[in-house]
Amino acid sequence: MLTLLFPGQGSQHPGMGKALADTYPAARHVFEQADDALGFSLSKLCFEGSEEDLKRTEITQPAILTTSTAALAALKAEHPGLDFAFAAGHSLGEWSALVAVGALEFTDAVRLVNTRGRLMQEAVPAGQGAMAAVMGLEADHIEAICNEAAAASGEVVAPANFNSPEQTVISGTTAGVAAAQERLTAAGAKRIAHLPVSAPFHCPLMAPAARGLADALADVTVYKLRAQVVTNVEAAPNLDPSRVKELLVEQVTHPVRWVEVVQRLVAEGCTEAWEVGPGKVLMALVRRIDRNLKVTPVGAPEDVHKVLQHARQA
Repeated sequence: MLTLLFPGQGSQHPGMGKALADTYPAARHVFEQADDALGFSLSKLCFEGSEEDLKRTEITQPAILTTSTAALAALKAEHPGLDFAFAAGHSLGEWSALVAVGALEFTDAVRLVNTRGRLMQEAVPAGQGAMAAVMGLEADHIEAICNEAAAASGEVVAPANFNSPEQTVISGTTAGVAAAQERLTAAGAKRIAHLPVSAPFHCPLMAPAARGLADALADVTVYKLRAQVVTNVEAAPNLDPSRVKELLVEQVTHPVRWVEVVQRLVAEGCTEAWEVGPGKVLMALVRRIDRNLKVTPVGAPEDVHKVLQHARQA
């Protein structure tokens, strides 16, 4: 059974999507739609922009969404009968998943994630928040230590991404993350790496961004989902259009439960996944979670050709 996976921030790279747009008219049309919807040339930033350009959160988010949607458009153009049972995305990638299942119009989604990125950036002043990846401790232990550090210091720090059994990302104020790091090191963490991010995502400090996103979503139409989306907040399949907005708003302040998302997909019988969009981050994470789900990246024309050739032979 096939599932589609969609990457989040961290998967961006200069030139992403250009080969797809050059090869497939359907993919090029997606980039043209994004440019029109946003009122600036996102395509030029993707195709010609620097790594620094693409690191800006309000650019990163629509850029990854657009590249993922363009890759999916190429797949559908070459294989109109493409069928998948589930979709899931890592953080921002959940928006791509919702576009893929028809719940959100692409033009609505690309405007909203541009707003989402700006709101998340503005929620915490530069330099006052931090994120760090913790390796070598169990997730429950990390969460307990974060709670202890927060209580003792009066600062905010909490798990933000349960990425794999070996890696949990924490997020909070700079002082809160530092306080947790001291305790985590003492508890035996093998390694703690500070992430080069512009804001502390997926923690309570993002509450202003969540409120702003709720307002931005208010007048947007959510349509019937053509396949189930396993959500970040609940790590459970959702097919109810009426719940989409609340889950997207909650996602901003809640951790990404990626380990449980992958485990749920496997439990539902998914054996094959295509990582639709730039990079191979999710493929690497899934390998560390459950190798019963085989992931193939689809971010370039040769990838489209490869997976569709395999699908036709199956």
